[in-house]
Amino acid sequence: MPELPEVETVRRGLTPVLEGTIIAKAEAFRPDLRFPLPIDLGEKLKDRHIINVDRRAKYLLIRLSGGLILLSHLGMSGRFRVYKDAPPPLEKHDHVELVTDTGVTVRYNDPRRFGFMDLFHEDEAPTHKLLADIGPEPLSNAFDGQALANALGDRRSAIKVAILDQHVVAGVGNIYASEALYRAGISPRRMAKTVKGVRAERLAMAIRDVLSEAIEAGGSSLRDHRQTSGELGYFQHRFAVYGRGGEKCPGCDCEKTVQQFVQGGRSTFYCAKRQR
Repeated sequence: MPELPEVETVRRGLTPVLEGTIIAKAEAFRPDLRFPLPIDLGEKLKDRHIINVDRRAKYLLIRLSGGLILLSHLGMSGRFRVYKDAPPPLEKHDHVELVTDTGVTVRYNDPRRFGFMDLFHEDEAPTHKLLADIGPEPLSNAFDGQALANALGDRRSAIKVAILDQHVVAGVGNIYASEALYRAGISPRRMAKTVKGVRAERLAMAIRDVLSEAIEAGGSSLRDHRQTSGELGYFQHRFAVYGRGGEKCPGCDCEKTVQQFVQGGRSTFYCAKRQR
């Protein structure tokens, strides 16, 4: 599932072609994705000014005139594709299309249909069931070692499981949790409540750094992620441990290999010597 860097990459691809434009045409080619699409979605979007394209955690938020917000989650296989010239014929899994007054076409394609969209007024955002109580954005000034330690509190769960909780920190998923813990030298098995002080500072910095680097690389394309241009992301070529179970640890001279085990129903990768 796309994590923060992949969603941010999509946001950055949509921003220059959508912000400041008017939706001249909008159409949904099916009534639902993972959940039913808003009723009369095309009619409600038509003629709206696009104020900006924002992101909160793993959600895209397209802010429209009249105080409306179009929320989109990419699910497992969702992607937006931008066509600045005449678009090609619709593909099988193209489910939603926006056409701007500048002639740009944006299509949402989702073969597995695990993604979803919602349309609501901005006044509802603070209490929206998907947005309420999300933790701090890891790339914001609100996120540092102290903020992370406070969010972890007295949790007795493993630290990796804890930072996957969107109430602790927004947008971190399985890939970047493993990578950040490796950089911070913290075992994914360590009890969350013990990550305080310097240890919390190291982890907060590692989360920030790995997410920033992944964004600059266009995200990670393991299966379905594509940038809005159709290009792959490239950060998967820089993974230190994720997906490298059984390989030599790249960061130390131990004779051990990268360990892999299941944690919280997901694969975890780490170096038993480097991470404590």
